[in-house]
Amino acid sequence: MSKFALLSVSDKTGLVPFARALVSKHGYAVLSTGGTARLLRENGIPVTDVSAHTGSPEIMEGRVKTLHPKIHGGLLCRRGSAEHLAEARAQGIALIDVVVVNLYPFEAAVAKPGCPLDEAIENIDIGGPSMLRSAAKNHESVTVLADPGDYERVLSAMDAGDEVALAALRRELALKVFQRTAAYDAAIANYLESRSGAVASRQINLNLSLAQPLRYGENPHQKAALYGSFHSAFRQLQGKELSYNNILDITAAARLIAEFEKPTLAILKHTNPCGVASASSLLDAWAQAFATDRQAPFGGIIIANRAVDGALAEAIAGIFSEVIVAPEFEPEAMSVLGQKKNLRLMLNRDATGCAAGAGALREIRSVIGGVLAQDCDAQPVDRAAFKVVTARAPTCAEWDALLFGWRVVRHVKSNAIVYAAGERTLGIGAGQMSRVDSARIAVWKAGEAGLPLKGSVVASDAFFPFADGLVAAAQAGAVAAIQPGGSVRDNEVIAAADVHGMAMVFTGMRHFRH
Repeated sequence: MSKFALLSVSDKTGLVPFARALVSKHGYAVLSTGGTARLLRENGIPVTDVSAHTGSPEIMEGRVKTLHPKIHGGLLCRRGSAEHLAEARAQGIALIDVVVVNLYPFEAAVAKPGCPLDEAIENIDIGGPSMLRSAAKNHESVTVLADPGDYERVLSAMDAGDEVALAALRRELALKVFQRTAAYDAAIANYLESRSGAVASRQINLNLSLAQPLRYGENPHQKAALYGSFHSAFRQLQGKELSYNNILDITAAARLIAEFEKPTLAILKHTNPCGVASASSLLDAWAQAFATDRQAPFGGIIIANRAVDGALAEAIAGIFSEVIVAPEFEPEAMSVLGQKKNLRLMLNRDATGCAAGAGALREIRSVIGGVLAQDCDAQPVDRAAFKVVTARAPTCAEWDALLFGWRVVRHVKSNAIVYAAGERTLGIGAGQMSRVDSARIAVWKAGEAGLPLKGSVVASDAFFPFADGLVAAAQAGAVAAIQPGGSVRDNEVIAAADVHGMAMVFTGMRHFRH
């Protein structure tokens, strides 16, 4: 009696040598469909079409071809059950011992800009998941493969003839199948829900594949791993393995740098920017960003939105950094930075800074008993939507600084205060319980750096609840402020600004970061 292997794949990587080994070395007869069958025949591998095997033609444009008792009976028959085997013989059902199926590329289809709904629907695989699930359910007897990367492992186990090892491998592959079909269904559900206009998801599906085991989490006693598609947005060129904290910092840095179109460089520490500047060149931007705080950048993250050249690399190399992120590193830069073997160099391939996957809900945080989900805080800065609320309007130069400060402050942990001049930071206060304390810290940091605040502007991620914070900014030398507004004491804060001759802009949008 022939041994049957069923092969029907979208990703044909490595299929021909695998199929040839099944036939020539292990005596399998191959069942197949469509393009897979055509490829195998073109390579001299004998194939029986599934429609010939079942006696039923493919119908409805190929939507129905493998959904047949001779396929699923051959997969699900329990080899140790006399009753099952007798029924298989009575129905003319041949047993299928190997299944190689990967699914229609639904995720790739819907990732294409403007993918129409009908194209997405046609890329929902029905027969593939059904065969995978049937084979995986009966993995005690059936070897099921959904990943071309497993072909060599299966052939090696077959060649060795170790039934115990092969049984363990079948269990592992069955688990992998159910993980794949769960992720596939989740992708479909998420896509359809994204088109439904629902305010909130009825269910969040987080079937993410392991991307990278991590040495530990935030601290050495915490286990950790990275899941999902982080490496589709970033590629590591050199350096030590990424840590949990590195990945958090890189994500924060990418979202910050996505705010800017001019040559811009930012330095971050513990996800907070400690210096940001836009300039005519990245070298100038580096000098201004680093000048904001020459202590905090030690062991920090540097990110740029242009290629890092040799001159910038020489300047950056003067301090110890954990990670440098850029869209490109020129050969001269690689020569300089390559001497620091532990320094992680990362290519940023995500211009949006929000590559967290398909769907509107892009930020997920665990809480006791569940998770919180929210959109990225990535709304474009729209000056036309802002409102001048003081007697004096900002000058053109003040507007430039205000808009720059507003882009930076929403990436600083709350309570957040940023002093800026031109398109550079002067002092940053982050994460304090009191907004006044954040303002004081920002003033102190500017003083430590020797950067005068006279003529600067101040940005606040949320409203000033009292006039004291604004007065402190005025006393430090700020001449304009930008904040969301919305406090019950807005009138008092506006009056204080007018008393000190400050211009103030309300944005109407808060940017808390907890």
